[in-house]
Amino acid sequence: MKPRIAVLYGGISRERSISLKSGANIISALEALGYEVVPYDLGHSNIRDIESLKSCDIVFNALHGRFGEDGCIQGYMELLELDYTGSDTHSSSICFNKETTYRLLKDMIQLPEWRAVNSPDQLAGWDRFPALIKPIDEGSSIGIEICDDARSLQEALSRSLKVYRRMLLEEYVEGTEVSISVLVKDEKPFVLPVLEIMPKKRFYDYEAKYTAGMTDFLVPADVNKEMLKELEDMSERVFSYLGCRDLARIDGIIRDGVFYFLEVNTIPGMTDLSDLPLSARALGMTFSDITEWIVGEASSRKKG
Repeated sequence: MKPRIAVLYGGISRERSISLKSGANIISALEALGYEVVPYDLGHSNIRDIESLKSCDIVFNALHGRFGEDGCIQGYMELLELDYTGSDTHSSSICFNKETTYRLLKDMIQLPEWRAVNSPDQLAGWDRFPALIKPIDEGSSIGIEICDDARSLQEALSRSLKVYRRMLLEEYVEGTEVSISVLVKDEKPFVLPVLEIMPKKRFYDYEAKYTAGMTDFLVPADVNKEMLKELEDMSERVFSYLGCRDLARIDGIIRDGVFYFLEVNTIPGMTDLSDLPLSARALGMTFSDITEWIVGEASSRKKG
């Protein structure tokens, strides 16, 4: 008998609209596969009612952004003894915080020149332009700005610090942007075909990610075999080192033959335009295949 699955989606972050789309796709796929599905659109009013999901065998976590991807909801579900898909509390909190991720990976992979800042005074001595600032704990490219000179950087940081407590400042790396999606097969990371991203804007921002026609994709990416092998090996190492489970997506840019790591996403988007489903499609996997694969891994872990 197939497990009864709750799909946790929506949420209260700035990525709510994306999570609604991911959740709707997952619900449709699971229902088509014959699962009994319990949709749960999380909002402020029903957070305390999550305990009702104990009637389900597995919770498919499709929440993006704060409180869904940062370990908060994972910790709550663990307190309630709910089994769920995706990375656990510890790994989720690490991966969602870009500064923590950078500090942990700095000796393993190539990073852009960077520093964490919480005051305009900390920009002193920065001379790498274009520069990029982004929130330490946000997703979907929300809050990212590219600055071409010191004045625009000062202004952008001042604006950002009115919204966010701390920002990441890094050099803007121009090159071939790639996305590497990872699933788990037989308890080991399994890397999907590498996706090359070609936004029609200056960078892969929120609009380019979620507006049809704003970005072109190529899978597998147009890089040599040696680089593809390097990306696969790196992704497996990072996935395992950070303790990720079930699925993740690693983003970065190749410049002059060097891959620069940017971030790891523990709950990749599952919309019609999202990277992971596009990569899986290159292997002949349908959206339903991916969804059932993830459920299968989570169910296996539960049995173990």
